[in-house]
Amino acid sequence: MIIEFRCEREYARRWMGRATLSVDGRDVPVQIAWAATAEPRPAGLDALFELERVVLHKGKPSGANRLDAIPARTQAHAGSADVVVDFTGGARNPNCSARLYLRPLFNGVAGENAALAAILAGDLPVIDIVNEIDGSVLDRGHPSGEIAAGLSGALETVMARTLTMVAAILSGRPRIVPELARRAGHGSGRGPAGYVIRGLAVSIAKEIYRLCCYAPHWHVGWRFNDGAGVWQTGDLSGPGWNVLPDPGHRFYADPFPINWQGRTFVFFEDLDHRVGKGIISAIEFNDAGPVGEAVPVLEEPWHLSYPFLIEDGGALWMIPESSTNGDVALYKCVRFPDKWERHATLLSGLELADVTITRHNGLHYLFGAWRDGAGGYSDSLAIYHADHLLGPWLPHASNPVLIDRASTRPAGNFVTINGTLWRPVQNCTDGYGAALALAEVVELSPTAFRQVVRHSLKPGPAWPGRKLHTLNRCGRLEVIDGSHVQPKTNAFASKSPSSVLPARTNPSAAR
Repeated sequence: MIIEFRCEREYARRWMGRATLSVDGRDVPVQIAWAATAEPRPAGLDALFELERVVLHKGKPSGANRLDAIPARTQAHAGSADVVVDFTGGARNPNCSARLYLRPLFNGVAGENAALAAILAGDLPVIDIVNEIDGSVLDRGHPSGEIAAGLSGALETVMARTLTMVAAILSGRPRIVPELARRAGHGSGRGPAGYVIRGLAVSIAKEIYRLCCYAPHWHVGWRFNDGAGVWQTGDLSGPGWNVLPDPGHRFYADPFPINWQGRTFVFFEDLDHRVGKGIISAIEFNDAGPVGEAVPVLEEPWHLSYPFLIEDGGALWMIPESSTNGDVALYKCVRFPDKWERHATLLSGLELADVTITRHNGLHYLFGAWRDGAGGYSDSLAIYHADHLLGPWLPHASNPVLIDRASTRPAGNFVTINGTLWRPVQNCTDGYGAALALAEVVELSPTAFRQVVRHSLKPGPAWPGRKLHTLNRCGRLEVIDGSHVQPKTNAFASKSPSSVLPARTNPSAAR
């Protein structure tokens, strides 16, 4: 198979300068047919991209920067491609003999200018991949922009996820095309210069903030609840939330409670801001709240977070996120709560974040936020299935089954209510970890997946702050997390568990 990218020569970008596209682990040759420009770009766009390269990208070029040298190998041979991917807004050549002619649309419009227009209006666009031969929509996704710095970074992110979708289509896997709402712009949209200048100002403000405060600084919320919890009410109402104190220079996030051997502990990510690497720690709870100090229970040379816990075969197991190490590792508890041994590698050679497992209709299903090396970390859902916890784990027939920053990334344990399976998900529409959503899993099998988001939860009067991205419960104990301002001047003031305060009255939980 030979793939042809149809692109505008005058606006050749670095992301176009590739010889191959990875399709199911195979490097498929790519050639480029350069088309004449039909629609000019905004004046000064490349100069603004260059400014962002220097200031925002620390001198490193992004995929949106100019491809200055167009290699001879990218010159297409007419009629030699099996698949054409047309990134222009021009008409399709009726004499094209390719068996598949794909056209990416950005909020329903073709061409790079359409993607830029959506970004300038305040959001990344919904991407449709259309088969122009019969007009069918083959895939649809909404990328996340948590790592998209500036206008150039946003454009690079959109194109990276477009290529993810193209590769999935070319793999031959059946696609699950979701209904995704296109978010209304925040106005008519500013010009590129205004967008970049504002972006640079925001970047400078963030750097000043980071000089004064640890950011982000997550904290864990907990409460005892004898009545209906978040899953029943669909909101954060009920008993007041308490904040688990931290040392200030470390943050706590991703809480997972468990009752094991007659004792209840909450396991969580424990990240030292001074090191920038997370470990897994735990703290015991009794009927009155946390007991003693948090203790480290698992550390590796790489970053660990999201300590998903599962009981299986009479043993307690943990799958902490280790996506920076490129694998999904299973640890066995050999002494509760503080001794864990690596037992098996369930999956390897991939970035899979926040792995969460559920049992459904006789199978184990493993969910995770998948990244193919480019674009955001929170918009692509991959599912695997197995007969047993130790595997072998097989990919879902339609991986990635969903590309949607609002309902992809796991946010805690699955729950079953009245026979219906639910999953908490991170809603990253307004940034990473900005909100939670509760999704009903309508269909789940090795070949099918469909979910419907029923409730959306955001920080507010019941849980002041700026973020909310994990929800779990164990018996009476409910736990969530969020972020707040942590000045560095106060970062080394230790607090004892006896200083736990209701989040509603804790000034430090205001953001």
